[in-house]
Amino acid sequence: MSAQLPPRTSPRRPLPARRTAPSTRSALAGRTALAGAAAALALTLAACGSPAGKAADGDGHSGHSHASATPAASGGAHAGHGMPGTAPATTPGAPAVGAGLASEQNGYRLAPASDTLPAGAPAEYRFTITGPDGGPVTAFAVEQTKRLHFYAIRADLTGFQHLHPEMAADGGWTAPLAALAPGSWRVYASFTPDSGPGKGTGLVLSRPVTVPGTAGTAPAATATGTGTGTGTASVDGYTVTVDGAPTAGAAAELKVTVRKDGAPVTDLEPYLESYAHLTAFHVGDQAFAHLHPETRAEGAGGGPTLPFHAELPAAGDWQLFLQFRTAGTLHTAAVTLRVAG
Repeated sequence: MSAQLPPRTSPRRPLPARRTAPSTRSALAGRTALAGAAAALALTLAACGSPAGKAADGDGHSGHSHASATPAASGGAHAGHGMPGTAPATTPGAPAVGAGLASEQNGYRLAPASDTLPAGAPAEYRFTITGPDGGPVTAFAVEQTKRLHFYAIRADLTGFQHLHPEMAADGGWTAPLAALAPGSWRVYASFTPDSGPGKGTGLVLSRPVTVPGTAGTAPAATATGTGTGTGTASVDGYTVTVDGAPTAGAAAELKVTVRKDGAPVTDLEPYLESYAHLTAFHVGDQAFAHLHPETRAEGAGGGPTLPFHAELPAAGDWQLFLQFRTAGTLHTAAVTLRVAG
C-alpha cells in the first residue's frame, strides 16, 4: 500500500473541534479497532506467506512442507546430508513437520515399486526419486562418500539397516535388504539434489512398508544411563556412551565414547569420512534425524571420544544407532537417549 500524504497545511485559523456524543465516540472507536485488527492480520499473513509445498506422509495424508536443513544450517564438512528441519515441535513430544516422515516434500517424491516386502528372506526394495517436474532425479550430490543413504527400521525400532544402493541409468534405485521380520516397517531415503530447484538442499523422504506375517514383540526402548542426555550400550565387546544435554529444536553437541574391556578405543577406522556414523529415530513415531560428525577421519587411529552436532526436533526418547569400524568390521550399537522439551 502506498504511503498516505500528510494533509496540506492552511494559513486559516482552525475551526473549533466539533463535539461528538459519547455513543458516537464509542461506535467510532469500535470501528477503528476492528480496522486496525484487520490490517494487522493482513500484514501478518503477508509476512508469513504460503508454504513452498505440501508434505504427504506415506499413508497419503498431507500437511505443510518443512524443508530439511540447508548446508549453511547444518555446519561442518558434512553439511547438507539429509538432516531434517529442526523447528520446535508444536506439541510436547511431537516432532516437527518434515522430520523424515513425508514421502513427498518440496516437489520431490519417494516412489516405490511396492509397499510390501516378503518376510524371512533377503529382498530388494526398488524405488525412484521424482522431482518437481514429475520425472526421475538422476543428479545427486555426494554426501559422506555416497549419493543416497537408505535406511530401514521396524515400528518397534528393531532391525535397523543402513544401505547405500546403486542408481541405474534411468534413475531407478535398488536397495538390497537383509531378511525382514514380519511387521510394520518404514524406509528412508536421505539425499541432496545436485540440480533443479532443490539443488543443495538435504531431504529425507520415507514410506511405510508392510512385511506380512505374525509380528513378534520387542521391549520398548527406554533411556539408559544416569539421567537425561546420557545413554550407554554394548555391542561386540565394545561399550558405547553418549553424553550431552540435548533440547528439542535446539543445536547441541553430543560426545560419543567407545571403550573395550574398560579401556579407551583408539583404533577406530574411517567410515563414511568420519570415525562413526550416528542416526536417530524418535520412539513412537519413527521421526528421523541424522547427527553430523564434527571431525573428519584422517586415517586409522580415531577415538575414543567423538563429537557430533545434534539437532533433534522433538522431546522424549530417541533411539540412536552408532556405526563404527575396527579391524575391518562394522559394528552397530543401539543407544537410547532422552531429549528434554
